[in-house]
Formats: sequence, C-alpha cells, structure tokens
Amino acid sequence: MFPDLLRFALIGFLAQMVDGALGMAYGVTSATFLLHLGVPPAIASATVHTAELFTTSASGLSHLFFRNIDWRVFKRLLLPGVLGAILGAGLLSHVPVQPFRYLVALYLLVMGIVILRKALKMTQPTGSPVTRLFPLGFCGGFFDALGGGGWGPIVVASLLGRGGVPRYTVGTVNLVEFFVALAASATFFLTIGFDYWPRIVGMVLGGVLAAPLAAYVCKKIPARPFMVLVGILILILNLHTLLQLFFWG
Repeated sequence: MFPDLLRFALIGFLAQMVDGALGMAYGVTSATFLLHLGVPPAIASATVHTAELFTTSASGLSHLFFRNIDWRVFKRLLLPGVLGAILGAGLLSHVPVQPFRYLVALYLLVMGIVILRKALKMTQPTGSPVTRLFPLGFCGGFFDALGGGGWGPIVVASLLGRGGVPRYTVGTVNLVEFFVALAASATFFLTIGFDYWPRIVGMVLGGVLAAPLAAYVCKKIPARPFMVLVGILILILNLHTLLQLFFWG
C-alpha cells in the first residue's frame, strides 16, 4: 500500500509541477503514467479529474496569490469548459475499454507533439485574447475528460498562439480547470462509481505539495526548456504504451 501511495504521489507531484508552471499537461502527464501502469481509460480519467479537484484548487489559489489571473478570459472559458467536460466524461464511461486504450494513447501522443511544437514556436505575447473562447473552452473540456488530459495543451496552446501573455494565460486556465475537473469527476462518479480512491490520495498529496512551487516557477522561470522536456517525455511514454498494446494486447 505504502509503495503504491508513494508511486502515485510522485506522479501527482511531477504532473502538478508541469501543469502549475505551464498551465498544461497535468492530465496528459498523469494519464500517460496511469495508462502506462495498465489503468483502464475511464478509471484513469476519473482518477486524474478527482485528484485535480484538490490540485487545481491549490494551484488556482496560488495563481490568485501571485495575481496571475485575467478575469475576462476566466468568465468566457468557464461555462463551455464545464459543458464539454460533462459530455466527454459521459461518453468515456460508456465505451469499450480495450479499443479505447489505443485511441487515448494516440490522443495523448498527439498532445505531446502539440506541447513540443508550442515550445519550439513560442512567440512574443501581444495581449490576452478574449474572442472565440466558447468553442475553445468546449473542445478543451470535452477532450480533457475524454482522454484524461488536454485542457491545458488545447486551451493554453491556443491562447499563447493568439498572443496571450504566458503568466496570465497559465494562471487563468489553471483556475478554470478546477471547475472543469469538478464537472468531469461528478459525471464519472455518477456513471462508474468511486472505487479508485487509493490512487487519488497519492496524487492529491503530491499535487498539493507541488502547486505553490509550480506557481512560483511560472512567475520566475522561462517555460520553453520545461515544455520541451515535457513534450519529449509524453511522446516516449505514449509510444511505449502503443507498442505494448500493439504487440502484447
């Protein structure tokens, strides 16, 4: 029990360091590790989102403390993000497990490429974009619940690509993510139950410890090298997962 707790705490710590500093990849990183350990997709996504209730609240409060929030963007992302998460979680709870592991691993592989590409093409910020945020928030919430991650890579990558200031983009997306995680985890609880709590405890402990440090890192340290490392890590792990599924089933 204790070694498993440490294992999931380490996953939660690393994932929250990535997410809190970059505004993306908590779900992608942690879901990648969970799938790598053989956790079914729906359970992996439910575990990630329930743990995120605690980690994103800690992260959001940390970003509030460091004044990293753009309230205009927050208001425009909140509702569509929640609606997308409910739909994605509901769909994932009613699909066959084994075939969907291929799709989730492939999706996470694509997200790793998105993160890496964004790191290599980071541009000078021009201001916070406030238009066309409803479809962006909906797609981010939907794919986040469906794949266990993707809110940050989709939303942060898009906002940064449109000239968003990294500090405010990361902080705002992290704060909205709490409500997205709440919607997804509530949907999973109603559809598949709550038998995955031991994993959640470890991930929450690691994530909450990392949240204040990650918010400070977001304010002080350049994101590009960190994003490159995260993108490479996700690519390697999901390629390995796909090879395992292909050769060993």
